[in-house]
Amino acid sequence: MTAPFDESFWDERYRQHGDVWSRNPNPQLVSEASGLRPGSALDVGSGEGADAIWLARRGWRVTAVDISSVALERASSRAAEDPDAAQRITWTHQDLTKTAPPAGTFDLVSAQFMHVPKEQRDPLYHRLAASVAPGGTLLIVGHHPSDLATGVRRPSAPGLLFTADEIAAVLDPEEWEILVCEARPRPAHDADGNTVTIRDSVLRAHRRTSAQ
Repeated sequence: MTAPFDESFWDERYRQHGDVWSRNPNPQLVSEASGLRPGSALDVGSGEGADAIWLARRGWRVTAVDISSVALERASSRAAEDPDAAQRITWTHQDLTKTAPPAGTFDLVSAQFMHVPKEQRDPLYHRLAASVAPGGTLLIVGHHPSDLATGVRRPSAPGLLFTADEIAAVLDPEEWEILVCEARPRPAHDADGNTVTIRDSVLRAHRRTSAQ
């Protein structure tokens, strides 16, 4: 990410808080990945590790990548509470807006709420898509732009929020089958504690094999 969302920004944010995120896996990951056969997974922007730990507990071999070394230390410590899961996770300090993961490698690539400026977003998702193995799954989830009208806290810089259609447009239709492309509603609370409906941009795609 570029400033102000660079490594120092995220390190400081994690240092200032005991828990930045809940310890629960992201709900759309649970919804979309529960039925997948475990294999190798790339958890992009792994934060405090809830998604990586959930995947590892289900038998996935997880490469968990984050820009913040502070977050990775916290995540590793939490994973150590479950040794069986911990041995299936590799914690990796990397900025994926600048360097690419290995191509054609992962059975699942999951990026949950990875919001970067638009000029970085398309190249980032090109690289993430390229890292999915043939027959594998790309799962991208983000805050939908309509959330800005709900009163919930969202980054308001232009271009940070996106629709699933924007991500789908990055993918070559000859290479990818789009399985889910929607603005999925779920309940949340605004700054005053009122229940509102927010929407997650959910893109799930299957990378075709050469035989297809």
